[in-house]
Amino acid sequence: MTPPKETPTTDFVTIFDETYDQPDCRAYFRMMDALGYRNQHHAVAAFRAGLDEVMRLRGLDAARVFDFASSYGIVSLLMGHEMTLDEVLRRYRAPQFEAATPQEVMDWDRAWLAERRRRDVAIRFAGLDVMPNAVAYGVQVGLFDAAFAEDLEANDPSEALALELSQVDMIVECGSVAQLMPRALDRMLAACGPVKPWMMTSPIRGNERAAAAEVLHAHGMVQEVLPLPPFVHRRFESTEEQARAIENAQAAGHDTEGVETIGHFHAQVLLARPEEERTDPATWRLPLRVPPLPEMF
Repeated sequence: MTPPKETPTTDFVTIFDETYDQPDCRAYFRMMDALGYRNQHHAVAAFRAGLDEVMRLRGLDAARVFDFASSYGIVSLLMGHEMTLDEVLRRYRAPQFEAATPQEVMDWDRAWLAERRRRDVAIRFAGLDVMPNAVAYGVQVGLFDAAFAEDLEANDPSEALALELSQVDMIVECGSVAQLMPRALDRMLAACGPVKPWMMTSPIRGNERAAAAEVLHAHGMVQEVLPLPPFVHRRFESTEEQARAIENAQAAGHDTEGVETIGHFHAQVLLARPEEERTDPATWRLPLRVPPLPEMF
């Protein structure tokens, strides 16, 4: 297909690069904890409902989920284990993690996760991120059955990654990256083969991009907003960040009063799927409201 148009990015959200390239997940989850991240808590409840539906429609006994821009695998963790985001964030406040080596952290995490793996459904998880340490951690602790440190904005997928993508049933992503990277999205979907996976994302309001919707349409997929109220992504780091967020959200047509104005980025769930598989989300086991985590504000 014709390469997607370049989409200029803005300084919309603060980037915490140093937390994404550590040998273990401590800095990443402590950053999430400190800034009050909640996106995954809300979005994964919807992702689980969507996965149930695609499995029902396709008659699947087991599913293959691809975690795009996975970082240390928090989305796969919450989809594949019986635990909450609050439990994950509280874990890394424990004093034992202060002086632990990366290998000790990974050993402890591997055992912890094995005990909490979901038994009700078989899911193969694969992760993709540009940060090698992040995906390596996911493999070491058993979050990912396969993982890839590749940059699809810059390059076509490797043969191994393309093979993995050709078999996935659902692509998931939290926090807008897919919407901001249409070239990567195009390369990823091109590798998926003729029967496209469902794609569920939870972009920050204002980060929705027409270029991403155009890529999805070109691959025969229809995108819609799930009928859920906007939910907290994380606290703003500064008044400047809040001002940018409000400006972007309003430019996208969102009413920000009582939402971004209260001091938090807010997100929504987008679903893209083949036209012939468009069932009514109102018939799913879709959470109308996920209980908030404690100490949100």
